[in-house]
Amino acid sequence: MIVGSGLAYSTGFPMSIEGSAPSIVEARAIASIFNRPQRLMVEKSRQDEQTSKISTEERRESVAYRAAILYVEAGRIAEAAKAVGQQIASFERIGANAKILLEEGRELPLEEKRARLKLAQAKQRLQRLQFDQESAETDLALLLGLTPTDRVQPIEPERSVPSVIDSETDAITNALRNSRELQRLDSQLKAKGLEVRSYESARLPTFDLVAQYGRFARFNNYDKFFNRFDANNAQFGMSFRIPIVPSLASRAQKDIASSDIVALRTQVTTARGRIAVGARRAWQLVAQQQLSTEVAKLDLEVARDQVSQLLALYEEGRIPFKQLEEARLQENEKFLALFDS
Repeated sequence: MIVGSGLAYSTGFPMSIEGSAPSIVEARAIASIFNRPQRLMVEKSRQDEQTSKISTEERRESVAYRAAILYVEAGRIAEAAKAVGQQIASFERIGANAKILLEEGRELPLEEKRARLKLAQAKQRLQRLQFDQESAETDLALLLGLTPTDRVQPIEPERSVPSVIDSETDAITNALRNSRELQRLDSQLKAKGLEVRSYESARLPTFDLVAQYGRFARFNNYDKFFNRFDANNAQFGMSFRIPIVPSLASRAQKDIASSDIVALRTQVTTARGRIAVGARRAWQLVAQQQLSTEVAKLDLEVARDQVSQLLALYEEGRIPFKQLEEARLQENEKFLALFDS
């Protein structure tokens, strides 16, 4: 429905303006009874809205995934830095013990230098981890909308993520079914299909209900050229339009939309292949990670048992302090290996 008004002065016969007689107020209403091109374009608009919603969800999930990755990475680096800090403490004790033994003539100078070298290497590793931790925590803060000077520190970093998918086939099926990218491309394909059908249906007739009202004024000279003047005027009826010659513009637009459909189908095929390969590799990586984690846990348990045994021997005076500290260093290394697995 369209309502409008205007102002004009007529001299002579009141001529038509935009297909209607001059009026103070004019209102038009059109209701489609059968207008297939218009109906299909309305459906296309709704499908475009659905595509926009899917794209929004895709971006939201991408941000959430990025935040989860940064969170886990920041926690992993923090735990690694803590373990390296424990190694530094052990190297300092070993170095102090080697220095005492060297002064007593019970240790070679090379061993004391080797202890200082390992301590320096551990400090270098800790510094690198601290820089990486600061970078990860700053990136996480920026992703959450904080300032570059803020840092977000994970409370409890995730050490492992259990697999909830039993087979590689299930992983691929779930990835294809839940892919926002494929959902977006499928929605775009549906919208383009509706657009093509709309252009194809342009050759069909259309039927509309029409209504029009106009408020006339005497200063437009109606009473001088017509036998009777009526200020309020209305028309009701039906409009029929039957295309005789197909529109070249509709044909060209249909060809363009059809080309877009071909391109979208190619994108769908490529995306499905890429997602399937990615899901297969991810499932295999998780399976390998679970096995590696189990091996690393057993290795750490063995190292801890060995430390317990050596601690008992050291308290009995049967082994030197250096051997106990080296076992503790091995335990820290096994812990780092477990965290990296």
